[in-house]
Amino acid sequence: MILILASILFLTGYGALITYYWLSWKKIKPVTAGDSIAQTAISVIIPARNEATNIAALLEGLLTQDYPRHLLEIIVVDDHSDDDTAAIVRNNFPEVHLLSLQQDAINSYKKKAIETGIAQAKGRLIVCTDADCIVPPNWLRTIEHCYRQTNAAFIVAPVVFTTGKSLVQLFQQMDFMVLQGVTGASVTQGVHAMCNGANLAYERSVFYEVNGFAGIDNIASGDDMLLMHKIAQQYPHRIRYILSQDVIVSTAAMPDWKSFINQRIRWASKAKYYEDKKIFGVLLWVYITNCLFLLWPLLAIITGSMFYIAGGLLVWVSKTLLELPFYAAVARFFNKQHTVRYFFFFQPLHVLYTVIAGFMGAFGKYEWKGRKVK
Repeated sequence: MILILASILFLTGYGALITYYWLSWKKIKPVTAGDSIAQTAISVIIPARNEATNIAALLEGLLTQDYPRHLLEIIVVDDHSDDDTAAIVRNNFPEVHLLSLQQDAINSYKKKAIETGIAQAKGRLIVCTDADCIVPPNWLRTIEHCYRQTNAAFIVAPVVFTTGKSLVQLFQQMDFMVLQGVTGASVTQGVHAMCNGANLAYERSVFYEVNGFAGIDNIASGDDMLLMHKIAQQYPHRIRYILSQDVIVSTAAMPDWKSFINQRIRWASKAKYYEDKKIFGVLLWVYITNCLFLLWPLLAIITGSMFYIAGGLLVWVSKTLLELPFYAAVARFFNKQHTVRYFFFFQPLHVLYTVIAGFMGAFGKYEWKGRKVK
């Protein structure tokens, strides 16, 4: 009886939360640059560690942007790469400023790399992406248009995973689209906001106004969300989300389950540092709900009872029905409608990884870019 009541309570709250995200996503107004003429100097900051296979494609995409060259500065900060990342930039892209990260034995190399790049940047608007990303031709022009039209201090934009045919990559793509939908909905509503460091922008002056990464520089992850929360405390009404296919940045999904779990643990690890207790409360509610979802099939396996088997199936179907309208709406934006057919079947896997990654993010360690991180 306790399990039934707890499941009903948490499932009801979870359903209300997902419905809120869905309705909020539907209200987001699309952004288009149209014939807008760019006026803002932009510095694109790219931290790079062992990205020899990816960095050239990104830089070629940046150098062919529909953006005035005299207003564009591209800075790559090499983070102790032991491959040809720096050599590729130096020998093939003379227009790009190449910096080398000097600091060693720190817990957040990426933050230090971004900070190093910003210290040398001349642009009014800092745009961040990752070295393994691909950017569309109107990416910067659309971001700049949003910046001027809304007076944004911090801009969040969409990211999508490209995939092969493997199960793990398809699952990642679908899971990540849900996170992107939550990102767009929450940023637009100004509550428990999310973002991704592969596609965001902020005023250089605002970065220094909030003392950059000071206070969060000892945390391995969080160069995106933790910085956004610092800026949101100062400028709560100047955080914007861009809903436009012209700004969708794409990046490859993790190649295997181990790297995928490591990535999600890294993302989950910053949750305990959120100062906004509403964010932590929502994350905790979602986590407990998923633990309850997992408890039903575990009890079914242990006891063999039809009661728990039937309850597990009911929970599985209920979760799918609650999430499906939201997922379908986000999938349409990313032109991934074909993935809807797999949504029901991936539910148990989603619950299992959420519980594992959430626990390990709070109490465990992970490996990223060849480094062991706490």
